[in-house]
Amino acid sequence: MAANLSNSGNPKVDLVYRRKKNAEDMKYQVITFIITLFLTIMAFLAVGLDFTGWYVVPFIILLAVVQLIFQLYYFMHMSHKGHEVPALFLYSGVTVAAITVLAFMTIIWW
Repeated sequence: MAANLSNSGNPKVDLVYRRKKNAEDMKYQVITFIITLFLTIMAFLAVGLDFTGWYVVPFIILLAVVQLIFQLYYFMHMSHKGHEVPALFLYSGVTVAAITVLAFMTIIWW
C-alpha cells in the first residue's frame, strides 16, 4: 500500500499544490544557478583583467560569501521549514571558525 502524503484528504488538491511548489522551487534553483555562474565569471574577470591584489582579494571573498549564502538557502534548502536545527549547527560552526581565525590573526599580527 502506498503512503498517503496528502494533507487535505483530497489527493488531486495535494498533487496540484506539490506540482506548483516544486515548479516554484525549481525556478528559484535555476535563477540561483545563473546568479552563481555570473558571480564566478565576475571573479574570473577580476583576476583576468589584472586588477591589483588589494582589489581582487576582497572582491573574490565577497563574491564567495554571496555564493555561499545562495547555495545554502536554495541548493541545500535551508530556507524551508524544518531546517532550523541544521541551520543552528551550521551558524554555530561558522561563528566558532570566525572567532578562531580572528583570534589567530590578532595573536600573529599584534
